[in-house]
Amino acid sequence: MTTITHCFGLKRNAYYKHKNRADKRLNLELQIINIVRKRRKSLPREGVRKLVKSLNADFNKANIKVGRDTLFNVLRKNQMLTLRRKTSARTTNSYHRFYKYNNIIKDLEVTRANQVWVSDITYIRTIKGFCYLALITDMHSRKIVGYDISDSLELKGCVRALNKAIYQAKSIKQLIHHSDRGIQYCSNVYTQILKRKKIDISMTEENHCYENAMAERVNGILKDEFYLDQTFDNVSHAKRAAKNAINLYNEVRLHLSLDYKTPNMVYKLSA
Repeated sequence: MTTITHCFGLKRNAYYKHKNRADKRLNLELQIINIVRKRRKSLPREGVRKLVKSLNADFNKANIKVGRDTLFNVLRKNQMLTLRRKTSARTTNSYHRFYKYNNIIKDLEVTRANQVWVSDITYIRTIKGFCYLALITDMHSRKIVGYDISDSLELKGCVRALNKAIYQAKSIKQLIHHSDRGIQYCSNVYTQILKRKKIDISMTEENHCYENAMAERVNGILKDEFYLDQTFDNVSHAKRAAKNAINLYNEVRLHLSLDYKTPNMVYKLSA
């Protein structure tokens, strides 16, 4: 040891101080990594900002202080930052004979659950082709209140998702259903269900897909953060993955827009 410290011009106590600091830093990194890995078993692509919030209790329990910059640096050093892929496929056909409704939520202030539901369809890849996930999301709480996976873009999947959402809702008085102008949502079968339940109908304006941005954002979260962007063996495999992803999205994932609460928490408080 004397030879080593002599070669680098260090005194023995300075060497041990340096080594002690390095050991502490390494131990801290290992603690952080282990805590993050446990969280990522259920939320594999949760970003740094949310990890700081969601793991705050775990870090306190381990008696360590971890800020956003520290966490970012540790995850980057260990190649644990999330990387997201951008993919797209056309699921909307708005060139059809059915009536297209006006956008009645454009300037609406949404203050409670079951005030506005937004609907959309996204594709999921399987080895044999695509299957399609129909989603209905509560605009206030961001909770997915109804969903269905089918192996085609036919109407039945959207109808099943809608019926599930209606069935689980405690009250749908003064509810608005908002969607794009896709043939599924404009069809007589679909709109008649909404009218029978006295649910008002709202749709995006032509070529204004940003007017259904929340629904598309939810689609993106499920793919980016819950691995629904992968290719599944078959529709049954995709259904199991989607069910698990939606449960985690509703019950575990923290939302920045909800002040770091989960959709279920907000929905239950205001439904």
